[in-house]
Amino acid sequence: MDTSRLAILALEDGSVFKGKAFGAAKTVVGEAVFNTSMTGYQEVLTDPSYFGQIVTMTAVEIGNYGVNPDDNESDSVKVAGFVVRQVSPIASSWRSRSTLQEYLEQAGIPGISGVDTRAITKKIRSAGAMKACLTTEPISEEEAVNRARGWEGLVGVDYVKEVSCKAPYDFQVTDQSCSPFSIPGTTLYRSERRKPLFKCAAIDFGAKRSIFTKLSFHGFDVRVFPADASAELIEEFAPDALFLSNGPGDPSAVGYAHKTVARLIQKFPTFGICFGHQVITHAIGAHTYKLKFGHRGGNQPVKNLETGKVSITSQNHGFAADAASVEKNGGIITEINLNDDTVEGLRLKDLPVFSVQYHPEAAPGPNDADPLFTDFYNMVRNCK
Repeated sequence: MDTSRLAILALEDGSVFKGKAFGAAKTVVGEAVFNTSMTGYQEVLTDPSYFGQIVTMTAVEIGNYGVNPDDNESDSVKVAGFVVRQVSPIASSWRSRSTLQEYLEQAGIPGISGVDTRAITKKIRSAGAMKACLTTEPISEEEAVNRARGWEGLVGVDYVKEVSCKAPYDFQVTDQSCSPFSIPGTTLYRSERRKPLFKCAAIDFGAKRSIFTKLSFHGFDVRVFPADASAELIEEFAPDALFLSNGPGDPSAVGYAHKTVARLIQKFPTFGICFGHQVITHAIGAHTYKLKFGHRGGNQPVKNLETGKVSITSQNHGFAADAASVEKNGGIITEINLNDDTVEGLRLKDLPVFSVQYHPEAAPGPNDADPLFTDFYNMVRNCK
């Protein structure tokens, strides 16, 4: 890392944080958010749900185990910028193929280190997620603040179209791509998948690859469809089930998806996560709202109101379903966040449809949420 390069993180309230630049020489704007995960920075970087966001990691040192292409959750880095207290100068892991600095430079993503990430996090928690500018180029603090204030923001913007696949494709199951615990390098042979296999149509709002891996292990042959795929196209596939993925941005901005899903859930057993959970919310006529600073990290406690069980979950979202409107439109709230009582799960009274706000594929707890995939499989089997 060239420690002579300076970087600036400027927020819309006029706050400016100066640090050392790493990654690409570039100026970007986006929403300033924070993530409390201790590990998994590569998964964060490549998660399409972070598109348009400048992510601050609260863990003190980031990059210590390097980067491995096998751990990518998508085909490229999706965050707008990356903020850390200290970036490790070395990568200490037999699996590492490059350092974090090299990885971001090759991806064209700027990073800033040497800043007070605790102060940044406290500011976001107090004021809420803010517009921000991160620059590793020689521009003034005033210019950086102005660029932050000039950004359009996330509300009402469709970012799904930027990260969804462009055409349908079949997710390929290989001998090593289908670990039950999402542990890289674990060998799980195709013959060990749950039988019988069901056809699952997965709508890609910005999906992580490990989601399709989990579905494959739990007994589904997955065909992935773009977010704007028509209901007719998906019906032609004649799936046994429908899956709705995670994704970035404002769920209220994808009206085309609301309309498609409203039709499809009348015909197919459906499971949605994160953005998919929010799309179901809109599809039944309920609505979502923007959280003050969102939930991002691997330690979110969620209580199932029907079983009393508490799970530790991995989350990444800035919007939430409105509980009253969900219940008014035929939904049942099944899970809540124990930190702020926001909706974390729902099911429909009269249809085989359920969803959660968190990421069950991300190995939280470490596997507290994994049974959701089994529940989905059993629901589909019972509907056959």
